[in-house]
Amino acid sequence: MRLDNIGDVIMTSPALQAIKEHLPHAQLTLMASPGGSLAAPLLPWVDQVLTARVLWQDLGRLAFDPAREWDLVSSLKAGQFDAAIIFTSFNQSPHPPALLCALADIPIRVGESKEKGGVLTHEIPSAPDDIHQVERNLRLIESVGLEVRDRTLTIQIPDAANQSTAQLLINNELTLDTPFMVLNPWTSCQSRNYDAERFALAARQLAKTTGWKILITGVEKDREHSGGVTDILGEWGVDLIGKTDLSELAALIAHARLLLSNNTSTMHIADATRTPSVILFAGTELECQWQPRSCQSHLLRQPTGCSPCYAFTCPYNLECLDIEPERVVSAGLDLINNRFSIVK
Repeated sequence: MRLDNIGDVIMTSPALQAIKEHLPHAQLTLMASPGGSLAAPLLPWVDQVLTARVLWQDLGRLAFDPAREWDLVSSLKAGQFDAAIIFTSFNQSPHPPALLCALADIPIRVGESKEKGGVLTHEIPSAPDDIHQVERNLRLIESVGLEVRDRTLTIQIPDAANQSTAQLLINNELTLDTPFMVLNPWTSCQSRNYDAERFALAARQLAKTTGWKILITGVEKDREHSGGVTDILGEWGVDLIGKTDLSELAALIAHARLLLSNNTSTMHIADATRTPSVILFAGTELECQWQPRSCQSHLLRQPTGCSPCYAFTCPYNLECLDIEPERVVSAGLDLINNRFSIVK
């Protein structure tokens, strides 16, 4: 069970891989949120997906409906699961999902907790808050005797996604072998969004230096505020906003020479595909909790007294992301020069 967002699910990949390696004949079901479930095609260890929007993760949007909760209990009970491994971040409790699993007669319930709840059958004390989320996940499965061989993020892009992405690039007079960078300038969380037009200015300068096209990605709803970005990029930009699913986005990032992004799921995809990345990392979290560990990266932010705030909306003026485009350009060129020769 990992009931957060896409990036959180991707960060379970080393744990899922270890579970499947030690229990190769087990059927592994991923229970995830509607957003998090989109990552399942990238995780070859998952046999099936149970998608649920759960009350304790909903931030007050779901209506009071006990029948809905009993339907969820019934769905879990019908699965006849032997065990539930409940992955949580440092500020989440495993006890609501553990209670759900207990009501569904799942006999083994594994979780990490800061408090005693009585519904976990295998409970480990919480790690320090500043431990990386991947290590938090791995620590949980190691506590029940599963040895971990590979602690790095890993995804597997489906063949169909590679093929459709190749065609998408051909339609835009590019190929998977053409040098390009990916600009993903938006997130669903206002407090993590670097100014998109500053991002575009930095990307345009990088494009002029390298001769590489800039693929602009995002979900369809990002299009309503994309005009300034596409205008700034001009002939250097290739508008792919809303034109890829998550697996196709991962294929683009895997073949990119550079990713420019905020702290969002694309950061974790790039870590899994070893794509050099410049990340505008807001003061909402500590870098040590979520930062890339396997790809070359530069994380940029301004120090502020309110960090880490863990806020969805900044009550100030996003001072933590008050970064000149020149800094983004410098970070990008450093990564490019360390790994690639520039081809104009």
